[in-house]
Amino acid sequence: MKKCSLFLLVLGILYFPAYAQSLKTVWSSQHIFQVPESVFYNRATHEIYVSNINGKPSAKDHNGFISKLDKNGDIIKLQWVKGLNAPKGMAVKGNHLFVSDINFLREINIKRGIVIRSFKADDARFLNDVAIDNEGHVYVSDSKLGALFKLDGNKLKLWKKTTLLQNANGLSTENGHLLVGVKNHLLLIDPLKMSLKILINNAGIIDGLIPLGNNKYVVSNWAGKIQIISKNKAPVILSNTTAQKINAADLGFIPDENIILIPTFYDNRVVARKLIGY
Repeated sequence: MKKCSLFLLVLGILYFPAYAQSLKTVWSSQHIFQVPESVFYNRATHEIYVSNINGKPSAKDHNGFISKLDKNGDIIKLQWVKGLNAPKGMAVKGNHLFVSDINFLREINIKRGIVIRSFKADDARFLNDVAIDNEGHVYVSDSKLGALFKLDGNKLKLWKKTTLLQNANGLSTENGHLLVGVKNHLLLIDPLKMSLKILINNAGIIDGLIPLGNNKYVVSNWAGKIQIISKNKAPVILSNTTAQKINAADLGFIPDENIILIPTFYDNRVVARKLIGY
């Protein structure tokens, strides 16, 4: 009996690693946000920005705002930048925070905490995530149009539209390429050639998107699942709060500490969870 139990224990360790333990909660905010959709960590200032829709995701109601936290989750200013509509994805370039806002891209001066410019995209239907490459080019996904926009001087222009970009959401960059999360796929785009291909199949609906290196990516879907995906391998589920109706929207990341920042949308929190073992 003892030998059998020991054999089963070893078998369990070898073949059933504790993936459920690979995310450890570091801190969790109170339920003080107003429909937080995206979180972004600024490595230069060690600040965390949270976009609050504060209403319906497509409502032009001027209720949206950006919160500012320190890296430990303490609120610096809850309504740091106000007067937006339904802010979502964010990215930083120097002293400027770029935020998508339905059919606008807002540029915020971080030191002053104010919107200094707004770029309207006439063709846009639902601007979502934002990414900035190493050359400083700003890209924005449009989930309803199935397209990507690019900031060109003072204009936000339609850059690429194709059937493969339907439901385009999560956006990031890696090794000079754009990564785009769409329904069931992770896409790779070469910005110079403007070529597009499927990098990972059957990835589910991607909202948050974090490149880890070594062809591994942490992704979230809005319903509540967070998982690691990689090419030609089955997804590794890190957590799933779908049954509890706790969402996992556009993820932030503190790379030096491997901490994932999760906006819980209708649950109105930000939760920091450390990625263990990767």
